[in-house]
Amino acid sequence: MARAYLAAMIAAAAFLAAATAATAATIAVAAGDGRPLQQVLDAAAPGDVIRLAAGSHQGPVVIAAPLTLEGEAGAVLAGNGVGSVVTVEAPGAVVRGLEISGSGRNIGTFDAGVFVARTATGAVIEGNRLVGNLYGVNLQGSADAVVRGNRIIGLREGRTAEAGNGVHVWNAPGAKVLDNEISQGRDGIFTNASRNNVFSGNRFSDLRFAVHYMYTNDSEISDNVSTGNAVGYAIMYSDRLTVRGNVSDGDRDHGLLLNTAKGSSITGNVVRGALQPVSRWTSAGRRGDTHGVRTDAEPAAAAAAAAAAGMRLGPEKCVFIYNANRNELADNWFENCAIGIHFTAGSEGNRMTGNAFVGNRNQVKYVGTRHLDWSADGRGNYWSDNPAFDLDGDGVADGPYRPNDLIDRVLWTAPQAKILVNSPAVQVIRWAQSQFPAVLPGGVVDTRPLMTPPQVRTALP
Repeated sequence: MARAYLAAMIAAAAFLAAATAATAATIAVAAGDGRPLQQVLDAAAPGDVIRLAAGSHQGPVVIAAPLTLEGEAGAVLAGNGVGSVVTVEAPGAVVRGLEISGSGRNIGTFDAGVFVARTATGAVIEGNRLVGNLYGVNLQGSADAVVRGNRIIGLREGRTAEAGNGVHVWNAPGAKVLDNEISQGRDGIFTNASRNNVFSGNRFSDLRFAVHYMYTNDSEISDNVSTGNAVGYAIMYSDRLTVRGNVSDGDRDHGLLLNTAKGSSITGNVVRGALQPVSRWTSAGRRGDTHGVRTDAEPAAAAAAAAAAGMRLGPEKCVFIYNANRNELADNWFENCAIGIHFTAGSEGNRMTGNAFVGNRNQVKYVGTRHLDWSADGRGNYWSDNPAFDLDGDGVADGPYRPNDLIDRVLWTAPQAKILVNSPAVQVIRWAQSQFPAVLPGGVVDTRPLMTPPQVRTALP
């Protein structure tokens, strides 16, 4: 009986959907035709398409029925500077093909170009150009919503802390943010208290964080590109994530930040720092566009060459890991940072294998006394400054690699000691450590370092 009842319900739903599609109308709205757009929306039936002609149309509007609001090329929907320009309340509603601007500036009410309410399950926001709004798109509890293929340009003036996010996701399980281009404002995508989300194929520039995760679990961040932001991907208080195939290209402070993140897979990502002028930060750098300074040199040589040219390596840290446990970092590429990876505050049970550390001034900064072996199943990582041999030709260096020593620890705690780094006493200490590894105080060792770097395929060549 239960199966028969379920089959009947599915058949009835299919019949209703087909009937709605058959009776749906397309309603053309010319710019300045005298009818308030809200009146047109309120009179439309479920499934109708409201098509705005080229020109300016006045908002704000509320979509309370499952219909489509779309624009022809050149259609602009302008708010009055109060609240959100478009509020979507109906499940399955669609907003597409519009230029949307003119939201309010009240952070407390999340004023947005498009505000998608909790009731708007499965809403689709696609192919729009959202310009100068406080928030671009706000998914406020709207499960299974899709934000796809939009161009979102946030606020350019004022303090970053007073701007909103390109896409703001709060408690919207199953929501997807795909193939958008997001710039200006605060964060590209910010998510809080959500789950089962997919953020994929997006491009970010001129932001604080490209992607900012807070208390969001069981989700995917894949094939995104972050260029010229303060931080690329900030993962905080979130568990069981898949972070795959992303690029951080010339971000300023961190490419990837893991803070109290657990049980996640971080694979096939690229963090690379462009050489940047010391006097100011630019985001124009790409590999090969380094003002005549080689970026594939050994760390000390790269840093010296950069300094001689009035440049510095960036970002400050390719990866910063703080109190992050039981994660896998595999087959990632970390290049041209002041610190390749900074590992601190516990951060236990992490699996590190197949990563490439290339041309970083300091490959690893580990603040702790535990002995950590960064290899797994006979496979370690690639280190560009490892002067190793592989006499048996198995692709693995014949000896272990230690990125830090006693002198590094002294320099971290007393930077003024740099003046002594080339002194005979320091050279004797380093020689003693190489001859008697037992004197080392703990730290990172790669017992199976690779001779060649992994192949990493990402959204950028």
